[in-house]
Amino acid sequence: MTPHNRANKGDIAPIVLAPGDPLRAKLVAEKFLTDARLVTDVRNVLGYTGLYRGKEVSVLSTGMGGPSAGIYSYELFTEYDVEAIIRIGTCGGLQPKIGIGALVFALTASTDSRWAHQYNLKGTLSPSCDASLLLEAVAQAKEMGYEHHLGMVFSSDLFSSYNALGENSWKAWARMGALAQDMESYALYATAAWCGKRALSILTMTDSCVTHEGLSDERRMTALYPMVSVALGTAWEAL
Repeated sequence: MTPHNRANKGDIAPIVLAPGDPLRAKLVAEKFLTDARLVTDVRNVLGYTGLYRGKEVSVLSTGMGGPSAGIYSYELFTEYDVEAIIRIGTCGGLQPKIGIGALVFALTASTDSRWAHQYNLKGTLSPSCDASLLLEAVAQAKEMGYEHHLGMVFSSDLFSSYNALGENSWKAWARMGALAQDMESYALYATAAWCGKRALSILTMTDSCVTHEGLSDERRMTALYPMVSVALGTAWEAL
């Protein structure tokens, strides 16, 4: 157990799906897993372990933002012997070619955060995903027929429309090729690299910074089903 997770060692599977929203973790456990059991609920951050097509998978919410995702991923890697984490989250699209509901696979993550300063690196780190997880996820998305895009994402400490620098501050990152903006992928990838583990961030584009289109709360949950299906298929192949 840790201050943030009451699960015992052995309660959490070697591969974990990691949404930000605790209710999304509950949804995945109830709709996609069999024999799912609650293993932690500290701070209402919900974690479950169950079976997907006969193999054990866990789903644990990480909360909102890089620091929260970094804490939970670090504890999973170091305290629970987790080998791989697949983030299943939402993002804001930064490119006009990405449709609402499309999947974005974060090949690399850039950031405005100081998360990686703790590693005392003499340069700038843009960590990448695990290649084998990425290749499997792409294969799953192609087989299921889902629109998907691969490339850099920008993980920000600031929610774009609340940014005091201006709600269009994302445009510089879009010019550099960032496909989408989230808050957690950078901390996850950097933590995985530091711990010598594997990670992949699969995002659903729920809002477009370009067109200002977005999904309603009612549509948002079911619109995430393709992402969950791809993530679970990837996890199953990785186990």
